[in-house]
Parts: sequence; C-alpha cells; structure tokens
Amino acid sequence: MNLEPTGTGLRKFVVNGATDGGVRAIARSHKTARILIVDDESHIRSMMGATLERQGYDVQLASSGHEAMDIMEGSTFDLVLTDIVMQDGNGIALLERIRGREPHLPVVMVTAIHDISVAIDSMRRGAYDYLLKPFEREHLVGTVLRALDHRKAMEESQNYKQSLEQVVQARTEMLRQAMAELEHSYDVTLEALGDALDLKDSETEGHSKRVTAYTIALARAMGIKPSEIKVIARGAFLHDIGKMAIPDHILRKPGPLTPEEQEIMREHCSRGYQILRKIPFLSDASEIVYSHQEHYDGTGYPNGLAGVEIPIGARIFAVADTLDAITSDRPYRRARSFDAAREEILRCSGSQFDPAVVEIFLKIPNELWNELRSEITGQHKRFATFDMATSDLRKRIR
Repeated sequence: MNLEPTGTGLRKFVVNGATDGGVRAIARSHKTARILIVDDESHIRSMMGATLERQGYDVQLASSGHEAMDIMEGSTFDLVLTDIVMQDGNGIALLERIRGREPHLPVVMVTAIHDISVAIDSMRRGAYDYLLKPFEREHLVGTVLRALDHRKAMEESQNYKQSLEQVVQARTEMLRQAMAELEHSYDVTLEALGDALDLKDSETEGHSKRVTAYTIALARAMGIKPSEIKVIARGAFLHDIGKMAIPDHILRKPGPLTPEEQEIMREHCSRGYQILRKIPFLSDASEIVYSHQEHYDGTGYPNGLAGVEIPIGARIFAVADTLDAITSDRPYRRARSFDAAREEILRCSGSQFDPAVVEIFLKIPNELWNELRSEITGQHKRFATFDMATSDLRKRIR
C-alpha cells in the first residue's frame, strides 16, 4: 500500500485506490460529528454536504459568512469548511470570527485560487487545512477525517490537562491537610512540654498558657500577620523551656537567689534557645525564647539588645509576660489588679518595653485580659492555647 501526496493541501495523504466504501469505514468513528459547510455556490455546497452525509456526518449548509455565524449562534459544530471568496464577504473574515469565538474549532478553507500564498495566509490566521477546487470526493473525506482527528486529539489533550490539574489540586489539598495535621501534632507536643514545665515550676502554673493568650491578643491588635502570630505564640509558650535545665534547688528556692544563682538562672534563655533552634519548625520561635528577657533600652540579657534589635515577638511578649506576672499570685505577694499592671507597664515604657507595643496595649480594655485569663484558668479543652491564634480571638481583637 503506497502513500502519495494529493496536492490538495499541506497535510493531505490518501490511500491509492481507496473506494468510497473504504473511506466510509475510516470515517466511521466520526459519524456523530457535526460539520458546517459555507459556500455561496449552491451546487458545490450541496455536493460537499451529500458526500459527507453519506459518510454518516451531521451536515448543515450556509450560503454566506453572515448566515454561518447566525447558525453558529444556536448550534455547536466539530468542523467548519468555508469557501475563501464569496459574494458577501470572504472566508478569511469568517475564519477570524470563528477563531475569536471558538479557538479550538478546526476550520478548513476551500478555494479555487491556485496560489499557495492564500493557503499559507489562512493557516497563519488559524485554519487547520485547505482544499483546492476542484477536488475529488476522497480528498474531501480524507481532509475532514484528519481535521476531526486533530480536534479529537486537542480535546483529549485539554481533558488530560484539566484532569492533571484536578489531580494536582487534590494532591495539594491532601498535602495541606497532612501539613495541618503535622502542625497540630507539633503543637500537641508543645503543650505537653508546657505541662511538664508547669510541673517543674509549680509557682508559675498556667503562666505559659496565659502569657501566650495575652501575646496573641497584642500581636493581633498590632496587625501582625497570622503566619507570624503562630511563630510568636510558640515562642511565648516555650519562653521558659530553658528552665528544664536549671537545677531544682535554684528553680524552687523559696527565698532570694544569690548572685551566682541569678547567673545560673539567667542561662535559661540561651539553654532554651539551644534546645529549640535545631528543630526546623521552631527555629524562628527560638529567637523569641533567646531574647525574651531583653529590655528596650538595652539593659536586659543575655545580649543587651536594644530597640528594634529585639525581635518584635519578644517585644510583644515582654509586655504580656509582665501583665501576667503582676496579676498572678506569687509565694511572696498576692496578685495585683489589671489597672496596677497597666500603670507599671506605662511607667516602664521606653525603658523595659517598646513604646509602640505599650501604646497598643493601653488601648485594649481590661475586660479582654480578664476574659482571656478566665478562659485559660477554667479551660477543659486540651491543646486550646494555639487554637486561640485562629479562633474567637480574631473576632474580639480588631
């Protein structure tokens, strides 16, 4: 079986000696295709229509470009065959309108002009192929078959692309859920570490949870992004994790510490930093743990950082930490009021605390701090500390 070019287009090859019945068998897979034929010569469009109908195609005829567009307004087609030169316009203009409306619809140009430049121009404008008049019926059927195969391949490619996008989207969502579950498990672990610390330092029981809630509230009020608030919350919750390495006789000493014991106690910042910095999801939070005892005026420890050298999370935490310290019972004194805490924090603005953080703090009513404290104190739901970064607290801090 030899293949030879027909000379009727850039992609045209037919089987020598193919009968009309043989071509009909080839076209069988496209019997349901709908084809629009556009030609102002009635005998040509009738001949083309009859030929393609015998192949089992659903054919509709139009005598002009305007009529073709009217027909296409209410119908869909798999292929358009259009004459190039017609009395009321030309097929190139129709081609451009079709490409603008349905860019994936193949269009075959039919012309009696034996000028290859016309064919090349039409294909540059988006035509799939062309036929030169006069043409054999086999050439017409073969061209139509290739055009429909091309459309089918384009549709399959588009469907594959959409299917692939859906698969990627589904897997991305699965990964997001897995990461969320992993993050939750991390926070569960952090909660357990906080509980262990509370057991070790019973004087500050519940302090980590309360100061985390206060820190989140302040960070929200300052307009910190939610992703950063999560980091700050973890740093606040674990700020005293380094005390796990402090000897019990110092940590639980009921009286004042000696200068030597104070130096050892101050090591909890760097010890906490060393514990957390090697854990990837806590590396940013470790910076807050490291600097949570720094003062805005540079008189804090361990590095004597000042102003914006101190991470914003640590500057926010410093105010929240003092708020909880003043309003909580200690063995050596009773808890004081939130008003007393506000006065002390305002007094230390610019020295111990960042004035910008203090300004926001003073705008938040005592009712909120009291409500947060009550929630933490009477909390029965486990692992709620970090949930507060994304739950009702958002509605209350604006």
